[in-house]
Amino acid sequence: MRRVLIPVAAVAALLVAGCGSQPDAVNASADTGVNTSAEQNRITTTKNEAAAALLPARIRDRGTLIVGAGFGAGNPPLGFLADDNKTPIGLEVDIAYLVAGALGLEPDVQVTSWENLFLGLDSAKYDAGFSNITVTEKRKQKYDFATYRKDDIAFEAKKGGDWTVAGGKDVAGKTIAVGSGTNQEKILLDWNDANVKAGLPAAAIKYFNTQSDTYLALSSGRIDAYLGPNPSIAYHVKTSGQTETIGKFSGAGPTLQGLIAATTKKDSGLVQAYQAALNAVIADGSYAKVLDRWNVSNEAVEKSEINPPGLPLTS
Repeated sequence: MRRVLIPVAAVAALLVAGCGSQPDAVNASADTGVNTSAEQNRITTTKNEAAAALLPARIRDRGTLIVGAGFGAGNPPLGFLADDNKTPIGLEVDIAYLVAGALGLEPDVQVTSWENLFLGLDSAKYDAGFSNITVTEKRKQKYDFATYRKDDIAFEAKKGGDWTVAGGKDVAGKTIAVGSGTNQEKILLDWNDANVKAGLPAAAIKYFNTQSDTYLALSSGRIDAYLGPNPSIAYHVKTSGQTETIGKFSGAGPTLQGLIAATTKKDSGLVQAYQAALNAVIADGSYAKVLDRWNVSNEAVEKSEINPPGLPLTS
């Protein structure tokens, strides 16, 4: 997977637009109202001295925030490459820029695969992961989290069908695509376990390397649905015109609202600074502008929390 280092001077300030899915990045086109150019005119914020004071000296002295962006080939509107095919853009990238700005640091955004994102956090290669990472109890064993967005997931199917998903029983016997190692996968696996115990057939789970492969399988009928992040599903439904959302759920299971968070290696000494920076940008309004820009204002949180309850080990 390609990695891209972006100095903060390369892109700066704001625009308002879009909505979310995981097609190949070329589907993120100008006719959706989303700015997909390398000149992003990002929303900015000012340095928050109190938040910056919480940084470990090694990070403050270095002057950069090294961010792992695990969206690989592209996951609009969460993270994807601009029209120049090298500049990382999207909701998660914009949030990372805001946090870096509030901490008085330059963001160094490095695009990688989902799997390598966590390897990079484990080795302290990345100071933070901003990549639609859901808080889960299993992940909390290795990572610290500062939350910044609600997490919802959704099922996407070809338009015009009569199948909807209201719960686990509705996927019995269906063929579903899902990302490996995601909280969506865990929820689907838990549903399969419950269905098998109830005498129902398990859903057949399919994995694809790219979103273009996933959507090709969906359009050709090789899968019945794709289960992914709600912003990504909504984006693809809007841009393709050929699919629809057939079910929406919390990313933390049936009893808990899922939360997306800035992620760092456990006990790295960084999570308090991230929380303070996030609360600063929530307070100054720049956070709300970023969410509005990507049409996900309904996923806003009132404050950042450190390590709240997440998707249970058994949901």
